[in-house]
Order: sequence, then structure tokens, then C-alpha cells
Amino acid sequence: MDNAGYTTLNRQSGLMAEMQAVANNIANLSTAGFRKEGVIFAEHVAGLGRDEPSLSMAHASARIVDLQQGPLTETRGRFDFAIEGEGFFLIETPEGNQLTRAGSFTPSAEGELVTPDGHRLLDAGAAPVFVPPGAGSVALAADGTLSADGAPLTQIGLFVPADPKDLQHRGGTRFAAEAGVEPLEGGVILQGFIENSNVNAVEEIARMIEVQRAYELGQTFLDREDERIRGVISTLSR
Repeated sequence: MDNAGYTTLNRQSGLMAEMQAVANNIANLSTAGFRKEGVIFAEHVAGLGRDEPSLSMAHASARIVDLQQGPLTETRGRFDFAIEGEGFFLIETPEGNQLTRAGSFTPSAEGELVTPDGHRLLDAGAAPVFVPPGAGSVALAADGTLSADGAPLTQIGLFVPADPKDLQHRGGTRFAAEAGVEPLEGGVILQGFIENSNVNAVEEIARMIEVQRAYELGQTFLDREDERIRGVISTLSR
């Protein structure tokens, strides 16, 4: 295979990775707290000689997370929390503490607030958030102070990754920060609201069509190259 064929195959691989990211975004249109992802491409250019043009090869090197806030929906649920602005909730998982923007929690049998997957919500001191099972009313102030029947219980913390470039998607709406997390000062949490996915359906579908067309063009080129090579081999073998 010549350089054009290798370059096209490399491009097809990157387009496939981008299509997978777009498909995942579309699949999570209605997932609360979901953050859409894109693909970062790296280009490598090599010189082929003094009288030859350079060869450019690109590949999908990593995924990037779009942290733009999604729209808020009022649910009036007393354990539905939405972050307005920056920051993440901190939750406890078997893989260590992780970050999330999905704020739909429920009390466990022990009175601890947990995610739908059973991961415990942590407060500003990284301790589980506990609500007395018999509490009649639960209120959350904008600064994260959680109260039951008028008595303060704890303050739900908001956190950000110590290194913004270190945020790594761990599946669903969860993210890990290998370099650690830092508390966010001045964050705002709203009770009775849920933050929706920040995926724009129209933009993602348009991007999907664009990537699909580019992939089909590349496949057409490879098919024609294959026919050309077969024709050359057939002619030379006579």
C-alpha cells in the first residue's frame, strides 16, 4: 500500500473514534449531569526527501470533555440538587472519590444520601452526608448547608480538579482527577432542580452526518485504490 492508502486508513480510524464519541453523546441526551465529549487529533508530519512533498498522518489521541453547564429543570424533589456555575459533587466509589454533576440523590436505609448507583455523596470535609430517617423537612441553602427540621446537618461541598486538564471520564456521569481535587469557594447549589445533559441534539446529529460522509468518502477512495492495484497486478501478470 502506498502513502495515500496509509494516510486514508489512518484518517478512517480517527473518524471512527469521533463517530463513537458522537454516538455516545446522542445516547446520553437525556442523562442528567452528562457532559458531552469530543475527540482531539494529533498530527505528525514527516519529510520524504528534498524533492518529495511531506507526509501528514493524524490520529485521535484523546477525548476532551465539554464542561459547559447544561439547562436546569425544576423537579421540586428535596434530594434533587443542581450546581449553578462551576464545580462538582464529590462521591465515594470503589475506585476512590470521584466527581459528578448529576445531583439526583436518595437516602439509603442508613440515612446516607447516595446516587442511583449507590455511591455515597460526600460533604465539604469528604464525609458521607447523613439525613435522619425521621426528618420532616429537609432544606438546602445556596452555599450547600443542609438542614433537617431547621437544624443544620452538614455542608455539601463543591470541588474542582486540582489540574483542569486531569479530568478523566470514568463512565456515565463520573469523572476522576488523578492529581486530586480542591474545594470550590462561593459555589451555588439549588434544591429541587436537576441539571440536564449539555448535549445539543441538533449539533450532534449534524456532526454525525458530517463524520459519516467523510468516512464514506475515505472508503470510496480505498475501494478505488484497491481496484487500481488489482488492475496493475493483473496487467503485469499477463
